[in-house]
Amino acid sequence: MRSLYRTIGRSELRDALALAAALAIVGVSFGALSTAAGVPPLMTLALSLLVFAGGSQFLVVAVAAAGGSPVAAVVGGLLLNARMLPYGLAMGGVIGDRMPARLLGAHILIDESTAFARARGDGPRARTAFWLSGTLAFVFWNCGAALGMLAGGAVPDPNVLGVDAAFPAALFALLLPSLGKADARRVALGAAAVALVATPFLPAGLPVLVGLLGLAVAGRPR
Repeated sequence: MRSLYRTIGRSELRDALALAAALAIVGVSFGALSTAAGVPPLMTLALSLLVFAGGSQFLVVAVAAAGGSPVAAVVGGLLLNARMLPYGLAMGGVIGDRMPARLLGAHILIDESTAFARARGDGPRARTAFWLSGTLAFVFWNCGAALGMLAGGAVPDPNVLGVDAAFPAALFALLLPSLGKADARRVALGAAAVALVATPFLPAGLPVLVGLLGLAVAGRPR
């Protein structure tokens, strides 16, 4: 690992730090919203350390705060993280061949570290970029979540601040970059419509899963 960081350039380090700082801000919001919504601190820390996936963490906490079942929260989080499977196939050669490296690399394999590495090809520079960005993202995200927990504990009445709307807003912000294609917009609108119709009739967390029916309008590639 030490040899990888010898090839770090100033531009890579600067860009990785800027990316990690942005993730830290999102981590602060996650920690604050999670604590303000009444989620136990240990659960918040466990989600950040063990799951380390922003969208899934927001989804799990949102379902738990709404009174949904743990099964719905976990299944929703797993479905949202299913996109990591093709990431792993694409990044296998970049992460490394040894099993310890693969296990650790799988944990810091997120959208940002994947994009950061792929922008630099698939050679030694890409490997260094992956480990640098992934490690910094993990550290900054968890530090941000811890700071957010402290800030969230100081909020007297979360309902006054609209915490119930903050979770969907955060998820929507994470979804926005994916809506550039027409197929993605159709799926998003279809899933939202199905979830809204199902919300009055199903327990919290399940309408999100039923929204998978929106995939039926994805269309076929030419």
